[in-house]
Formats: sequence, C-alpha cells, structure tokens
Amino acid sequence: MRIAVDAMGGDEAPFVNVSGSIQAVKEDSDIDIVLTGNEDSIKDCFKQMDLKHDNFEIVNASQTVEAHEKPTDAFRKKKDSSISVGLRMLKEKKVDAFVSAGNTGAVVAFSIFTLGRLKGVLRPALASFFPTLSGCCLVLDVGATSDTKAINLLQYAIMGSIYYQKIVGKENPRIGLLSIGEESTKGKGLTYQAFQMIEKSGLNFTGNIEGNDILKGKADVVVADGFAGNAILKFGESIVNIILDGFRNAVKGNLRYKLGGMLLKPAIKKLFKRMNYEEYGGAALLGVDGITLISHGRSNARAIKSAILAAQKDAREKVNEIISQKLKGINMEGNSG
Repeated sequence: MRIAVDAMGGDEAPFVNVSGSIQAVKEDSDIDIVLTGNEDSIKDCFKQMDLKHDNFEIVNASQTVEAHEKPTDAFRKKKDSSISVGLRMLKEKKVDAFVSAGNTGAVVAFSIFTLGRLKGVLRPALASFFPTLSGCCLVLDVGATSDTKAINLLQYAIMGSIYYQKIVGKENPRIGLLSIGEESTKGKGLTYQAFQMIEKSGLNFTGNIEGNDILKGKADVVVADGFAGNAILKFGESIVNIILDGFRNAVKGNLRYKLGGMLLKPAIKKLFKRMNYEEYGGAALLGVDGITLISHGRSNARAIKSAILAAQKDAREKVNEIISQKLKGINMEGNSG
C-alpha cells in the first residue's frame, strides 16, 4: 500500500509530517510512504532525527500552498505544489491514497479538479469522526461545500453509511439528519426535502436529530450541509481544550483539588484520548475518484500517523468502488447537481 503524504502541509511542516510517516511505517510495515515537497527540507528532517531516508520515496515539489491562499488561486498558480504533485500521483495510480494537513480548501479544490468526482456523485463531502458516549459518529459534510441541495444530503447519507460500515465495522449504521427539531416537518426547506428522500432510500434512517444529540451517539452517521457541519466541527474541536484548561485551572493552588486530580488522572487521560482529534487523524473527502484524507492544520506526528493508517484502511476496504455501485441502485431521476 503506497500512501502519498504532503510533507509541506500544516503548521509544523515538514517535521511532524515526516515524523508521523515514520511512526506509521513502524506500526505497519506494509505501508510505503511517498513524501511530496521540498526535497532538501524533507531530508533535513531525517537528519534532525538521525535517521536515514532510504526507505522513503521523496518526490520534489517546488511550491507550497500557504494556509491563507485562496483555493482557486492556488490551483491556477501552483501546479508544482506538494498538494498538486501528490494528487497527480494518485490520479496516475502511482499511489493508493493521499494525506495532507495543508490548506483544506485547496486540498478539496485540487482533489476535485485533479481526480474528478466518482460517477454519480453530485457534490463531494468531508466526513469527520466525532467521539460519542458509545463510541464515535461520522459527521458529513463538515466543509467541502456550502452550496447544498436535498439530493446532495441523500448522497451524503449513502456515502457516510458505507464509509462508517467499512471503517468502523458496524453493519447498517443509523443515519440522522441534523435539524432544529426531531419532527419531520422541522427545519428549513432543504432539510424537509432531504428527510423525505432519505426516508425512502432504504438506509437505516432514524430521522432528524438535534445538535445536542450528536455526542450522545443517537446516530452513527450525521448528515448536514457544509455550513452547519463545519460550524459543529470547529465548535467540537474547541470543547476538549476548554474543558482541559478549565480542569487545570481548577486544581491550581488547591492541595485538596490537586490530590483529587491525581486520583482521577488515569480516567481523565482515557477520556481525553477518546476525544482527541489525533486519534482520528483527519477527514475523508468522500465522492472524489481517489482517496484523500485531510488532517487538521495543527496536526502533530500522531495525528499524521493516524491519518495515514486511516487512508490505508480506506483503500484496502475499496470504499469508493462500493459507493459507486450503491449510487447506481439509488433513484436520482429528475435531480441534477
């Protein structure tokens, strides 16, 4: 399994990307890593770790897409960026998947224009795992597009159901549609139309769910438009740090609280491990004709490692092939993108 990793994407690139790649190979020797980016900078990372790069293929890229750049400008002007080089390799079947912690909008744009959409897919979606009381749930779309129609939400439900089943291993996952109330009549026109379509799809549809139901694990797959999904993602990311900082501040200067904190430390550590984005690696871009995983810009080495392992599983389970086959059996008549 060959995975291309954008060595230049993210706040701490390229060091954490190289380090995460090394960790992934140590954990699974069946993975071959191709690092795309500035060759000298990548090799310097190996030198800093006093390691040889003989087992890693390095493909030089003369350009880097910065975090602040507009995706369309980057796609037009940076054809030799680490993102572009990696995705071209994926398009040409030289690698099985691509992982990047770079500019999310740019990775989405490059992926759509370079790889194209899977046959039958009208809009790709970013799918991200969230921890719940009972395990985890998959939320999509968390920001691939904000121009959403009811038919797109139906396709998100189909793609999300397949991805969850193959990656998590749960048959017939429960699908929930994010709305402002549980009743089928609640929500805006888009949500109401999507409810009717998903209900008739044959999926294990549990109906509308509200925002406070997501972390309770009321659904395995939560379908939302990109605007709402991205807001939920950003809000969720902030929760862990706020709770952790609050806990640290609470025990400061109080001996009794410190002693209590020491007793609770193993349980708290276990809880925060489940809530940590590093365990999930990144968001899968579902609906493009290739496997792209997008990690958080502040990803550390462990998060990059997790993303690489997730990309490997995605490729091994042939998720895209299953999505294409499933969409052929769904009635899309009278709907267009």
